[in-house]
Amino acid sequence: MRRLLIVLAALACIAAASDPSERLADPAQEARARDLFQEVRCLICQNETIDDSTADFARDLRLVIREQIAAGRSDAQVKAFLTARYGEYVLFKPSFSAANLVLWGAPFLVLMVGAGLLVLRLRNRPAAGALSPEEEARLAQLTRAERD
Repeated sequence: MRRLLIVLAALACIAAASDPSERLADPAQEARARDLFQEVRCLICQNETIDDSTADFARDLRLVIREQIAAGRSDAQVKAFLTARYGEYVLFKPSFSAANLVLWGAPFLVLMVGAGLLVLRLRNRPAAGALSPEEEARLAQLTRAERD
């Protein structure tokens, strides 16, 4: 019984994500659209593709992508349209840019600077047990006072 419920739930999710009335007539265009669905993030669900999501927003994005493909636009043009409207976050694989390089490189840069500062600090640290000249003078004074 449990397996039957799981299968029915899976079929309901697939049916919700892919309404036959929304599909494009040309199978090649529909295949392109389905490939793009896997690359576009549902902004409501955030970690699901619009192909997997059952949110109304994801359905609307699927319709927009199908309309764009039916109008003869390339995959790059469809992605550019979506990023212009919703930002780079809508794509699971954002395009390479200087801003993205800074975003991905900054943590490594911070780690390298921190490691460099740690090495400098450890190198310039006085040896363990070494006394400053003032401390040596005070120690000598105390030991003389103790002997006297």
